Amino acid sequence: MVLDIRPVSSRREMGEFIQLPWKIYKDYPHWVPPLRLQLKTTLNPQKNPFFEHADVAFFLCREGSEVVGRIAAILNENHNAFHKEKVGFFGFFESIQNFDVAKVLLDAASQWVKEKGMVLLRGPMSFSTNDECGFLIEGFDSSPMVMMPYNPEYYLEFMEEYGFQKAKDLLAYVIYRQELPHRLRRAAELIQRRRKITLRSINLKDFEREVERMKEIYNSAWERNWGFVPMTDKEFTHMAKDLREKVIGKSVIDPDLVLIAEVKGEPVGFSLALPDINQALKKVNGRLFPFGLLKLRWYMRKIDAVRLITLGVKEQYRRLGIDGLFYYETFRRGLEKGYRMGEASWILEDNIMMKRGAENVGATIYKRYRVYEKSLKS
Repeated sequence: MVLDIRPVSSRREMGEFIQLPWKIYKDYPHWVPPLRLQLKTTLNPQKNPFFEHADVAFFLCREGSEVVGRIAAILNENHNAFHKEKVGFFGFFESIQNFDVAKVLLDAASQWVKEKGMVLLRGPMSFSTNDECGFLIEGFDSSPMVMMPYNPEYYLEFMEEYGFQKAKDLLAYVIYRQELPHRLRRAAELIQRRRKITLRSINLKDFEREVERMKEIYNSAWERNWGFVPMTDKEFTHMAKDLREKVIGKSVIDPDLVLIAEVKGEPVGFSLALPDINQALKKVNGRLFPFGLLKLRWYMRKIDAVRLITLGVKEQYRRLGIDGLFYYETFRRGLEKGYRMGEASWILEDNIMMKRGAENVGATIYKRYRVYEKSLKS
């Protein structure tokens, strides 16, 4: 096959970039189509503050006039400054089942970041660890939850054939509707009483100040995690407003599932869980108009799962059992609200404390994602 790969240089080509997954996944019932409008915002340098500290090139691969693959090559300057690395990233990777296409795409991304002085290519990151990352390697028999990726299994073969190696595995834990063990309730009450810990829901009426509190915790609590990059003020605010407003004109945040831990009135940790809006997104095929918005709002009423997206505690408070309180209280409230299952994801494979916290409430690993990397040194 004769392949042609070029950077995206027009609105029409960006439209083709966005549209390609509908071709790749047409026979994959567990794929969840993203909202096109939301993806356009994510990829727009004028609307996404990530681009203020990053350089990104989008590539399309064609066979004749047919688009057969896409990739983004990413230079995240904040990552490299924070970790003192020279790493380029790739993301938004999609390809038909042909390694020649994958090779052309990965060659383009490798060459682009190498010309920027990078010595390692890592991915997928779309765009960073603050977004979707990793290829699914286990758990293909069910749909991903909100803000988690999905991909064909043959992508894993492409990575190995191209010479990538594992950088890190990311775990997703699941717990199905059940009564939480009575001992956990007693333990949670004891920890809160003895260590004077208060758990409260986010106050949406004081949303801006709550966001400031969570941002300070986030950039403190996660700083030692693999791949972590501090979010700028604009990025954190953009993310928070996106979760609150979305493009559907209705918040996906359930304040009962966004928790802040305080010790003597000081915010020291927070956790964020969201109803699995992917269950509703599957019904609209990426389009809100003319009838998608009504369908989306209707099916949002029927969501029966929740994802615990992020959980963090400031380092000096980590051995007080607050992480376990977040797990327990999130899933307890979820059960009361009628959710049949909860997911905690993603958790680094070597994050012993977070894994233990999930396992203590009865959660088990049911999906695994992998981030790959490859040296660019010749």
